[in-house]
Amino acid sequence: MIADPWFYVLAVPAILLVGISKVGFGGGLGVLAVPMMAIVVAPPTAAAVMLPILCVMDLIGVWAYRRSFDLANLRIMVPAAILGIGFGALTFGYMDQAMIRILIGLIAVIFTLNYWLGGKSAAEARGRNRIKGSLWSAVSGFTSFLAHAGGPPVNVYLLPQRMDMTLFVGTKVVFFIIVNYVKLIPYAWLGQLHAGNLATSLVLIPLAPVGVGLGLWLHRRIDNELFYRICYVILFLVGIRLLYDGVSDLL
Repeated sequence: MIADPWFYVLAVPAILLVGISKVGFGGGLGVLAVPMMAIVVAPPTAAAVMLPILCVMDLIGVWAYRRSFDLANLRIMVPAAILGIGFGALTFGYMDQAMIRILIGLIAVIFTLNYWLGGKSAAEARGRNRIKGSLWSAVSGFTSFLAHAGGPPVNVYLLPQRMDMTLFVGTKVVFFIIVNYVKLIPYAWLGQLHAGNLATSLVLIPLAPVGVGLGLWLHRRIDNELFYRICYVILFLVGIRLLYDGVSDLL
């Protein structure tokens, strides 16, 4: 079990932010948890500690959104995400984490700037697309496996559809409960879910329902247009943070 008090100083707000973002605004801030914890512990340890907590959040989130998700989108997204997870597991230890953060950050920032600067055409709702959905979901599965950073890639596919905000969040919640529970298998296979990491997760798990509860409370108090503005701002800030972390790792 991790004993460094500074780890918990960083982990507590990180977990609360993840819970709020996950069920309130469709995720995005989840990518901040591993970098924050990784200030004190190794990134793989931070990711391993965070996974059981995410799984608990997913259970609460799926119950809250059990009647609000887009099954047609999920049929496109889930198989591709599982392939991405498999690729991440097979290449674990060989991938340069800094370059992955930079790539995800660039995708998030460019996508958001295109939306903000693209005028009316960028804001128009678009339909489902099997090719785009499979591509971005595979990337999401891969980056989610490495650092729980699957939010930005899947947002690139889902946000342009401009679906109802509850349907959007519910679709992402169902998508990520599948992704995160599938990830348990390779994490265990790679020895990441050992007793020390699991004990740390157990200490922090009570924060999961608190963060999720705050997220649900906020979700019910904002309108659809404000919701999407918040989502794009979150995506942009997450992209900037990932770029900063990636460049810092390279220097």
